[in-house]
Amino acid sequence: MELTDVIEEIRLVPKNRLRDVYNFIHFFRLGLEKVQDESEDIMQFAGCWQDMTDEEFEDFSQEITDRRRQAFSGRVPHENIID
Repeated sequence: MELTDVIEEIRLVPKNRLRDVYNFIHFFRLGLEKVQDESEDIMQFAGCWQDMTDEEFEDFSQEITDRRRQAFSGRVPHENIID
């Protein structure tokens, strides 16, 4: 794949979707560096639940599921939005 192939594809994107393309490219250019730097911070939490019993962990997991469902229940999924 050549740079010219990518540029040609971008030229074919409708103007009303260029913001999406820009955000996507911007994430990969800048965002990935940040994500990689944050992985060390995230890994410090690895194994932090190992002292929980299976029952406590199951209750904890269910609580997270319930809270997420409640938090996102009023949102409209993006895949249902038509421009």
